[in-house]
Amino acid sequence: MRFGVLGEIAVWTPDGEPVAVPGLKVRALLADLLIHEGHPVSSDRLIEDLWGDRAPGNPLGALQAKVSQLRRALESGEAGGRALVESGDAGYRLRISPESVDAGRFAALLARSRAQREPVGRAAELTEALSLWRGSPYADFGDERFVRQAVERLDDQRLAALEELAEARLDLGEHHLLAGELADLVTRHPWRERLRAAHLRALYGSGRQREALSAYEQFRRQMRDELGIDPGQELAELHRAILRQDRALQRPAPPSSPVRTNLPAPLTWSVRRIDRA
Repeated sequence: MRFGVLGEIAVWTPDGEPVAVPGLKVRALLADLLIHEGHPVSSDRLIEDLWGDRAPGNPLGALQAKVSQLRRALESGEAGGRALVESGDAGYRLRISPESVDAGRFAALLARSRAQREPVGRAAELTEALSLWRGSPYADFGDERFVRQAVERLDDQRLAALEELAEARLDLGEHHLLAGELADLVTRHPWRERLRAAHLRALYGSGRQREALSAYEQFRRQMRDELGIDPGQELAELHRAILRQDRALQRPAPPSSPVRTNLPAPLTWSVRRIDRA
């Protein structure tokens, strides 16, 4: 059975058929177990995460009922699925492999991309990894405290993957495409200097040196005005290289069989709160 957290919580059979997990609290329970990646979660922790300060009169019984509903849902998707939810002295855990969750698959592909020596291979692995994203992580519960740390970690990993994909595509000579695609990303994530550097390289490699220099100067002023600091050393060195038209910045010749690896389009995400009634 496969599980999805890179978007709304989802479950699929091994054949890819969706498995219904009815009830917002039951899906919240599943989300909580998935966050802990196979480690046990105490009953007290789960009760707090699902009901907060509005726990039912018999909270342990209510939790056990939700666990039973989750087991039935998983059993409906695959024979023996109920056994994936284990209970013990330390609490409940979901007994699954990391790559049975889309976030685990994403992490594995990201690691594989970093082992690739050639930009074509890196771009292909990163494109596959980013295609797993369906929206904001744990989108059903995005404003709940118990998912906050996991969401921040996954969002940061996605941005890192986007930066690495941009750099691989720069190595493939896709400067013209990236100059436009990265403009929106740097606006939405203004303080990520690695992303900013990729955009400057794309502009310069597209023959837009003046725009690259203007973009750097605007960013430098913004950092000073809002953060009271200057850009980091690597970005400052890139700026100087653009000023002197460093030959090292020249665009490489495109490969004979270019890889089409457009950056994923920006996603619009919606979230809902758990009904604590």
